[in-house]
Amino acid sequence: MRVLGVDPGLTRCGVGIVEGTAGRRLQMLHVDVICTPHDAELGDRLVIISDAVTHLVRQFKPDVVAVERVFSQHNVRTVMGTAQAAGLAVLAATREGIPVVMHTPSEVKASITGSGTAGKAQVGTMVTRLLNLESMPKPADAADALALAICHIWRGAAQSRLVAAQQAAQQAAQQAAQQAARRPAPGRRAIGTVA
Repeated sequence: MRVLGVDPGLTRCGVGIVEGTAGRRLQMLHVDVICTPHDAELGDRLVIISDAVTHLVRQFKPDVVAVERVFSQHNVRTVMGTAQAAGLAVLAATREGIPVVMHTPSEVKASITGSGTAGKAQVGTMVTRLLNLESMPKPADAADALALAICHIWRGAAQSRLVAAQQAAQQAAQQAAQQAARRPAPGRRAIGTVA
């Protein structure tokens, strides 16, 4: 599975592509931080992010794009910028027919470090170990994007198996209901039978 992780931000948007499967060695294919000038107009900043994410989606053709779920912070201005960047990642993936999943920061931290309250340094250290990198990806936005991709590879595999099991159970229940509907009710003769 190839996953593009996006740590959205209007000033710095982390992007990281990881390939692998749960329980096997993971490989980093790409990591970067899309930076926009602080003094640029909002529209120009959004175009820079949109173009960069679209380019990555087309170049690497990920199976899934994992985006950090935006949550309410104290600074509404920061939340707005984060949400706008997240929306661009969702749009870029959807236009290319690639599914998008959202993970909360605590899900990512728990998946990578075992603790949903881990700090950025802990996440960066674990990402470095898990991907067998020589040095920690910097800034933290880069490590966070890789962590999102790893989180989805690990959690997504389990979620996919759960969804498949649920679908199989639903299909079995539907087939049993259809078969039961075809059988005559107890004590009643089927039409066309002779007593």
